[in-house]
Amino acid sequence: MKATVRQLEYLVTVVDTGSFTRAAELLHVTQPALSHQIRALEQAVGGALLERLPRAIRLTPMGRAVLPHARATLADTERLHAAAQCVAGLAGGELEIATVYSVSLGILPPVLRAWRRRQPGVRIRLREYAHTDELRAAMAAGRADLAIGPTPESWPGPVRDLGVEEFVVVLAADDPAAIDADGTIALAALAGRSWVHFAPGNGLAELLDRVCGAAGFHPAVAVRAEQTAAAPLLAAAGLGPTLVPADIVQPGFDGVLLRPDPPVRRVLTAYTRTRPDPLTTSFADLLAEHAFGRRPERSA
Repeated sequence: MKATVRQLEYLVTVVDTGSFTRAAELLHVTQPALSHQIRALEQAVGGALLERLPRAIRLTPMGRAVLPHARATLADTERLHAAAQCVAGLAGGELEIATVYSVSLGILPPVLRAWRRRQPGVRIRLREYAHTDELRAAMAAGRADLAIGPTPESWPGPVRDLGVEEFVVVLAADDPAAIDADGTIALAALAGRSWVHFAPGNGLAELLDRVCGAAGFHPAVAVRAEQTAAAPLLAAAGLGPTLVPADIVQPGFDGVLLRPDPPVRRVLTAYTRTRPDPLTTSFADLLAEHAFGRRPERSA
């Protein structure tokens, strides 16, 4: 006996609601029918998936192993229906995109604007993550159709390079280091400064520590920004230098942007679990076309 998509949907719904009763109501089935399908799924995979406690549902070790694959299968099924609609010329469906905060602030908005003009009937659901590892785990668990971010380590599915993301040092306009600069700055020249850093768990925090370490120092912290978008604003307000992707800085920004010497760059990619369907491929093509079409001016 093989597991069915319906059984996997029932499992995911029970886990997400934490209750057979609420899951049955949401799925519009009776609770005995739901329990029967879960038992059939457990027989198909060869072991118990759920532990039924008096007031809760708990995944067994086998259940924890099966759940990510169940989510991925359901996401793939949704993509199949969206692809069928696309091929049939129907205006509708939904595309789930996962990315890191800096990408959703930088390269993604102009792409989404172009996509809306091209496919106005296809909804976009955006999931944002603070760290590349979280993004990779979410994609592996089937929470999105396409992930956009730094190159994932040891990713088994298709990966498409989008381009190289440039980083800039942000300073206040009256900062002495900005006044004396010629458009570039050595990070070592800022070794004695307190920085606008990022909250623990944000991938940019690790990147800042790493590049400063390569320059021979560990950055002191003036303030840690919970939101990536706040870092350049705090730096422009004079709280200290920061390092951010150039693309997240908005036009009209009143701080100073300097290219670090040596340059700080990272490759951005788009990746999927399996070969992408036509709808996902269409979005990835648009992404590759528009990803690095906008660059803020680097003032000195």
